[in-house]
Amino acid sequence: MPRDRKLWAYLSPMVAFLFLLVIPPVLKQLGGASWLAAAPYWIYPAQVFLCGAVLVWFWREYEFGPWRRPLFTLAVGLFVFVMWIAPQAYLGFAPRTEGFDPTVFATRPVLYWLTVVLRFARLVVIVPLLEEVFWRGFLLRYLIDEKFDRVPFGAFSWLSFLVVSAAFALEHSMADWAAAFATGMIYNAVAYRTKSLTACVIVHAVTNLLLGLWIMRTGQWGFW
Repeated sequence: MPRDRKLWAYLSPMVAFLFLLVIPPVLKQLGGASWLAAAPYWIYPAQVFLCGAVLVWFWREYEFGPWRRPLFTLAVGLFVFVMWIAPQAYLGFAPRTEGFDPTVFATRPVLYWLTVVLRFARLVVIVPLLEEVFWRGFLLRYLIDEKFDRVPFGAFSWLSFLVVSAAFALEHSMADWAAAFATGMIYNAVAYRTKSLTACVIVHAVTNLLLGLWIMRTGQWGFW
């Protein structure tokens, strides 16, 4: 039973996250109301509360460890952010303006700021936690040994390195596959270098925070 709880601790947040993402397409196919199919405006807040609750419930099962190599971690987070926006910011690619646009609530300030705050909570807190718990905390070790909790965090194998990098990329939209694949490799390298799940969460959160601020400044909602 303890091992089953440990397994579910690492799997459940991602399962809950993906489950909520598949609801809007299903509702759209069933002819549901348009707002039900508009994921950014209710599914994303729901992910904050549901996934956040799951993470809190299993919190004691996670082996975060101390934050090691903070300057390295922050520098990598900044580098990944620059890499992610480089095509549009520096290489002349078309802006990505289609996506979650909180300005639809511009005439309703309370709703606007609630939407923005929850969007940043998802982007900067929930997603880095659940993705790093799953990708680096679980799968990177599980592909070395099915009894993943006995594998030291940051243990290396080529199979786990490549599979996790590719799977991390496929989780994102097709337009982001190249950047996401590179990001997956880099975040794996952070795990190997720091031996710290905390460092992986922080580097991911730094990247996402900078990306969120850039999105709000440029209106390129397609990067959400």
